[in-house]
Amino acid sequence: MTHPETFIWIIALAAIGLMLARPRGISEAYWACGGALFLIATRLISLRAAAHAVREGRDVYLFLAGMMILAELARENGVFEWLADVAARHARQSCWRLFALIYLVGAVVTAFLSNDATAVVLTPAVLAVVRRAKVQPMPYLLACAFIANAASFVFPISNPANLVVFDGRVPALGIWLKIFALPAVASVAATFVCLAWMSRKELSSAFSESASHVHLSKQGRLALAGLVTAAVVLVVSSVLGLSLGLPTLVAALLATGLVLLNDRGIVPRIARGISWSVLPLVAGLFVIVEALEGAGLRKFGVSGFERLAELSAAVGRIAAAFPVAILSNAMNNLPVALMSGAAVQHGQESGVLAHAVLIGVDLGPNLSVTGSLATILWLIALRREGVEITAWDFFKIGIVAMPVALIASLLFLWS
Repeated sequence: MTHPETFIWIIALAAIGLMLARPRGISEAYWACGGALFLIATRLISLRAAAHAVREGRDVYLFLAGMMILAELARENGVFEWLADVAARHARQSCWRLFALIYLVGAVVTAFLSNDATAVVLTPAVLAVVRRAKVQPMPYLLACAFIANAASFVFPISNPANLVVFDGRVPALGIWLKIFALPAVASVAATFVCLAWMSRKELSSAFSESASHVHLSKQGRLALAGLVTAAVVLVVSSVLGLSLGLPTLVAALLATGLVLLNDRGIVPRIARGISWSVLPLVAGLFVIVEALEGAGLRKFGVSGFERLAELSAAVGRIAAAFPVAILSNAMNNLPVALMSGAAVQHGQESGVLAHAVLIGVDLGPNLSVTGSLATILWLIALRREGVEITAWDFFKIGIVAMPVALIASLLFLWS
């Protein structure tokens, strides 16, 4: 490795490390963009190459913007609070049923609105419900975090990382479901069993149902109708094999327009509530990974896939998924998804090994609180509500749930 290539790796890993550590509480976007700008300033990546990398991410930016608008629209109009309250009412004072219903709601929200929506806006709603029920909140809050990753490959729209790994070559929905439906069901089921078993003591009691319930306002019903319409648009786009970024944004704007007919103040409230810094964060990571590709990442990825192809199918799947899963916890799965996507594309790998890599990227972060952007956002959402769940609390569940769910998913990955 030449000296410039070594410097690129040092700068890239330092930027990612600072992004995760957030010293002095400085936003992740500043570290990612700072690392990208430093690479440009030192001419370790050309301005043209950096601009090309930023342009390559346009579908991801549109997808993220659309999903953030949809999630904030639902939050502003109480849709998530209503969903969580419906789950509590149908639990009939059983902690087990409440846990299962919240987990199911989390799976649906993740599948149709992405894992970030589950982490950011469903979690506070669930917390409000369990506080009213006066039950131990940790199992239900952990359910929000774990299902956000476990269900994140149900559909292509369930996780922005899916778009990153396949980079414009996302399979049409029918092909996607043929590949990932059974692994996703296995992931969701295995994670549920692990969480329920490890929380069995807290879930063994009953709770007193609250006399007050959440009711959807007219704006809430319009927001829900908009979300359902958006979900249909996105599913149709997936069926047709279209790029998902623009349809997601258009669907979000149409849903917002529907609510705007009765609530003129919704647009500024949504704009204030969205974490727009996610977009430059992703752009900065695209530039960093572009620099890494020129510093040996591309060659390493291609040779890695060539070696994996020599292994038996079962061993190859495990050898592809588990290292990616572990690395996602060390570096966060978004940069790992970008690196894996680059390796998949340049290695011309579109078969079972690429699919195993995607499952590792999506499901692997259930090991640690730094594994995915969704989990980091979940942790931030809890801290805003005055709830502290430590890295150890998460890890002692994840060390069981993640490997079990990953193995179960790989067993059902046949193509």
